[in-house]
Amino acid sequence: MKRIISFILVVLVTTGVMVGTSPELLKNIRLGLDLKGGYEILYEAEPLDEGQQVTKASLVQTAKSLESRANALGTSEPEVTTEGSNRIRLKLAGVTDEAEVRAKMKEPAVLTFRSKAENDKEGEYTKIELRGNEFVENAAKVVFTQLNEPMIDIQVKDKAKFSEITKRLIGQPLAIYLDDELLSAPTVRQQLTDGSAQISGAYTRDEANQLRDTINLGALPLKLTEKYSQSVGATLGKLSLDQTIKAGLIGSVIILVFMIGLYRIPGIIASFALITHTWLVLAIFYLGEFVLTLPGIAAFILGIGMAVDANIITYERIKEEMRSGKSILSSVKAGSKHSFRTIIDSNITTIIAAAVMFFLGTGAVKGFALVLIFDIVTSIITNIFFSRFLLTLLVRGNVLKKPKYFGVKESEIRAL
Repeated sequence: MKRIISFILVVLVTTGVMVGTSPELLKNIRLGLDLKGGYEILYEAEPLDEGQQVTKASLVQTAKSLESRANALGTSEPEVTTEGSNRIRLKLAGVTDEAEVRAKMKEPAVLTFRSKAENDKEGEYTKIELRGNEFVENAAKVVFTQLNEPMIDIQVKDKAKFSEITKRLIGQPLAIYLDDELLSAPTVRQQLTDGSAQISGAYTRDEANQLRDTINLGALPLKLTEKYSQSVGATLGKLSLDQTIKAGLIGSVIILVFMIGLYRIPGIIASFALITHTWLVLAIFYLGEFVLTLPGIAAFILGIGMAVDANIITYERIKEEMRSGKSILSSVKAGSKHSFRTIIDSNITTIIAAAVMFFLGTGAVKGFALVLIFDIVTSIITNIFFSRFLLTLLVRGNVLKKPKYFGVKESEIRAL
C-alpha cells in the first residue's frame, strides 16, 4: 500500500508542477530570429590601422561591443556569434527600423580618454586626450592591491604624450568613454613618465575585467563590412512555428497511442515520462535563457524519438523475460538491467557526435547540437530512471500481477 500511495503522490505532484508552470514556460521562452522575425546581418571584420591583425580576442570583444549597441537600440534579445577568424553574425528579433540598425552597428567601437573642457557641465568630459589605438595592444590587465582590490594596468605607445597629459591633469579626472558612454572617471594622482598607469576605483572583479576588455578592444578597433543581410518577417516566423508545433503534437499523440496500445500499463507510464521529459527540456530553456530556433525544435523532436526508443528497448526486453517463464518482478529487474547498457551506449555515442557538432559547427548547427545534448540528458533522467522507478513501485505494490498488463499473452509464456 505504501508503494501505491508513493506512486500516486509522485504522479500527482509531478502533474501539478507541470500544469502550474507550463503556461509561464511557454510564454517566456526566448524565440530565435527564424521564429519571431527580425533582421540578420553577417559582418567581415578587418583592422582600421595597417599592420594590425584580426585576432580571436579582438573579434570576441567586437562582438560584445555589437551586442551592447544592439541592447542600447532597444532590440529584443540580440544574438551575436563569431564565425571563423574574421566574421560576426548578428541576429536581432523584432527589429522595425533596419536602416538605423545597419548604420549604428557597423561603426567601429571608439574608446577615448577625455578631460574636462572649459564649458563642460558637471560630470561631462568632451576634450579627447587619448584614443584607443594609442594604447599597446592587449596590454591592459587586472591586478590586485595588498587589500585584494582590483585595478587595471594599462600601457600607452607614446610615453612623452602620456607624461604631458598626466602632468597637466594631476588631481583631475581622466574619464574613459566607449563611444559616448562614460565608463569610468579615475583621478590622476601623479605624473607618469614610463607609459604605464594603474586605474583604480571601487570596482568589483567583474567590473574591472569588463573595463580591461573594453580598453583592449579600443586598442584593436575593427572595421566591419556588411557581407550579407536578410529580413525575416514575423508572419513567416509565426507560420513556421505554428506548423512545427502542429507537426510535433500530431507525432507525439501517435507515439503515445502506439506505446499504450503495445505495452498497456507500462506504455502509460512511458507516456507520462515522455510528457515529463518534454516539460523538463522546456524548463531548462527557460531557466538557462536559451534561444529556441527551428533547428532547436527539430533536435527537440528527434530527442523525443530517442526517448521512445529507450522505452521500447526496455519493455521489449521485459516481455522477452516474461515469455521465458520468469515472474513479473524478476522480468522487470532482468529486462531493465539488460537493456540499460544498450540504451546508455547509444545515448553516449549520440552525445559525443552532438558535442563534436557543437565545437566545430557554427550558428544553427551549434543550436541543434546543444538542444540535442540537453534532450538526451533529460531523456536518461526521465525515460530510464524515472519511468523505471514508477514501474517498480507498481510491480512491488502488486498492482501489475498479470503478464497481460505488459501486453504479453498467456499462450506466449514458455514453461521453465
